[in-house]
Amino acid sequence: MLEAFKTIWNFSGKEKKVIAYSILANFINAVFYMFSLGAVYFVLRAVTEPEAGINAVALSIVLMSVSVAGVTITHGIGQLLQTHAGYFMVANKRIEIGNRLKTVPMGFFNAESQGRISAIATTILDNVELMAPLVMVGLLTGIINSVVLLISFTIFEFRAGLIAIGAVVCSFLVMSAMEKHSKKAATSRMESQTDMSRIFLEYIKGMSVIKAFNLTGRGGSEDKRMRDAVAYGRDKNKALEKAFTPFMILRTLVLRVAWFFIVILSAGLFISGDISIAKALMILVVSFLVFRNIAAAGSSVAMLRMTSSSIEQAKEIEKAPVMDAGGEKISTASHDIRLEDVHFSYGDSEVIKGISVEIPDKSAFAIVGYSGSGKSTIASLIARFWDVDSGKISIGGRDIREYSLESLMDKMSIVFQDVYLFEDTIANNIKFGKPDATREEVIEAARKAGCAEFIENLPDGYDTIAGEGGAALSGGEKQRISIARAILKDSPIIILDEATASVDPENEAKLETAFAELMKDKTVIMIAHRLKTVRNADKIIVMDDGRISEEGTHESLMQKDGIYKRFIAGRKEAAGWRI
Repeated sequence: MLEAFKTIWNFSGKEKKVIAYSILANFINAVFYMFSLGAVYFVLRAVTEPEAGINAVALSIVLMSVSVAGVTITHGIGQLLQTHAGYFMVANKRIEIGNRLKTVPMGFFNAESQGRISAIATTILDNVELMAPLVMVGLLTGIINSVVLLISFTIFEFRAGLIAIGAVVCSFLVMSAMEKHSKKAATSRMESQTDMSRIFLEYIKGMSVIKAFNLTGRGGSEDKRMRDAVAYGRDKNKALEKAFTPFMILRTLVLRVAWFFIVILSAGLFISGDISIAKALMILVVSFLVFRNIAAAGSSVAMLRMTSSSIEQAKEIEKAPVMDAGGEKISTASHDIRLEDVHFSYGDSEVIKGISVEIPDKSAFAIVGYSGSGKSTIASLIARFWDVDSGKISIGGRDIREYSLESLMDKMSIVFQDVYLFEDTIANNIKFGKPDATREEVIEAARKAGCAEFIENLPDGYDTIAGEGGAALSGGEKQRISIARAILKDSPIIILDEATASVDPENEAKLETAFAELMKDKTVIMIAHRLKTVRNADKIIVMDDGRISEEGTHESLMQKDGIYKRFIAGRKEAAGWRI
């Protein structure tokens, strides 16, 4: 149980102080609550002992008034602090996860499915947000209130107090055993929730494929996966309840038996004349409240393990390798790029096999090759979406691993074939390249990218929502917006990975002028499947099975009887080619 407490406490981060204040507020609340018990005692005396008279009633009113005021204020403060801690500790963690994901290699997203990451950031952290402060503060408050009541109770009647202390100790031993015993079941339950969220997300994102292949019936494989995930989650919930139930029964039995003995003791002491009826009744009331607080604390223990298990899952993302370690903000006058004996593998498959090439500053460099030859991987390595297995990539004479990712990305504008637009306005998607850009700058970038006309014809123009991933737009429209984004950023290095792949010939013609302007005085790396995009490059390399098979200008390569010449001879529409 202490381990689970420590997990939540460490997770709370900056909210530790808020949680501590919330616990303090609840402790003061417990003290004020004791005043109400004093008021009850004096009311009992006034009723059962006429000689106590009006003084007992007056004192009872004073105590109850102080108790109500104190309990109301401290309860409100405690609840506000508890709620604040829950929301802010999870909000801070989500921001921390978002910042960390920006620094991990893209391979992490291959190893960890996007659905799982999404489930952790939403479902799992939602559980923490709701349960962590409730469990921690609730459990500690139950313990604190019980301790305060036990001390007061023991002072009031030490014999009944000793029975209550024994019962409370036994109850906590049972709860501790329950928390340890439920560890495996709670972890499995949280993992099943993560898997269910992941599969549901995948099911929704793949709905078009599911419908296209008529997999919507109950017998469809995806439908079966979803139903199996739900059934698995149900079974894990049942297993967790089964793990808790025997201990909950034992704890309840311990408390009920202890209260039975206190009732017998109270009646015996009254009958023997050792205590008054007011004191006998008060023993029953206080012991009932002590055991009720312990029972409430026990209910919190049932959620303690689930909360700590959720936190452990959320912390998995913290294990992701960070690529920005030791990086610094670097500014260089030159932006030449050099690859020296670069090797890179996806898992066990080596896709870049000892590439060495130099891209001079302010030159145009083109990469040609079959699909799967490693063209886009080279661009991704230069952008440091992955780190090389061996060798070195440098920009301006400095290893890219020496740069902070922020300063490295400041040097690059990138347009990839697979364009992703955020569920925001068209204007804001273009401004991603330059967040402080004016409206006029956005419109000018769109005009240069050849997309101003279709944007202005949208229902809300530049304020039209692009939809998740750009779902409201066609592939060609998304491509042109991404080009506008790169034009607006105006970085010294431009990477174009099949930037015109989804653009029709008419719009491609419109982009030629924009590309000429974009590429002026820039270091340009282009991967394209259309000849006229690369034929004017200062250098062209031809990739074949992860290696450079040929390099030179268009004219020099045409002089050789190699892959490049055969490609040209076989027309630029030749099957299997991506240049």
